[in-house]
Amino acid sequence: MQENAILLVNKERGISSNKVVNKVKFLLNASKTGHLGTLDVLGEGVLPVTINKATKLFDYFLEKDKEYITVFKFGQTSPTLDLEGELTKEDESLNLQEKDVKKVLSKFIGKQNQMPPQFSAKKINGKKAYQLAREGKEANLLAKEISIYNLELLEKTDKNTFKFKVLCSSGTYIRSLCRDIATELSTCGVMQSIIRTKCGEFQLKNSYSLKEIEKGNFQLIRLENLFDYENMEVNKEEFSILSNGALIDCEKEGTFKVYFDKQFLGLGQSVNGKLKIKLRLF
Repeated sequence: MQENAILLVNKERGISSNKVVNKVKFLLNASKTGHLGTLDVLGEGVLPVTINKATKLFDYFLEKDKEYITVFKFGQTSPTLDLEGELTKEDESLNLQEKDVKKVLSKFIGKQNQMPPQFSAKKINGKKAYQLAREGKEANLLAKEISIYNLELLEKTDKNTFKFKVLCSSGTYIRSLCRDIATELSTCGVMQSIIRTKCGEFQLKNSYSLKEIEKGNFQLIRLENLFDYENMEVNKEEFSILSNGALIDCEKEGTFKVYFDKQFLGLGQSVNGKLKIKLRLF
């Protein structure tokens, strides 16, 4: 397949994002594939997979917001802050109610500095933090500013176990959020499950399982459909100039979807009568 597009995959629990990407590459016979935001092995939900030249969109979509449905159990924890690690603590006397949890949630709305988990893909001197953690070494991690726009308690599902909906900025660790809420409740916590329902504008309801993709039951998202800008057609000479990284004359100001011979080239930015390609997809 030579089409440049995005395929929304409903990733299952227990498979890595990289394996999903490689599976899509094989099934679609694509020359290149990637993704727009990884999910942990235990994570589920929407995973946007980029096909062929759509892999160039990674930086453009890197900072998009995310939405998750997640389940936290308080009174237990593990080194990984999820069920991938062995449970190391348990507070059998703990008996939290919904009102107890709701009292602390407002403290986590807005901008804040969040410490990543020790078991994370953050790199320390070229080595990933989880690699150091597996060697019994503690990574010297730095807190990162993140934003949580909405944090809603959906229901209590079991003793000390609660389901939440979280809308947050890119780079937010939901496992760390579980840890921090637990600390505010004077206990510990472990993330039992996580489903990503939104990744930027991409939604879980529009995603396809690998089984559906194997059967050919899916639709690709064409790249030009991702952007709501006016179209601009360039001629052969202008295309040649843009291909070399130079600017062309343009009477209009703003951002445009640029085409040559019906081929979508990417996004162009026009300032002071000159247009350049700011997102190149050719």
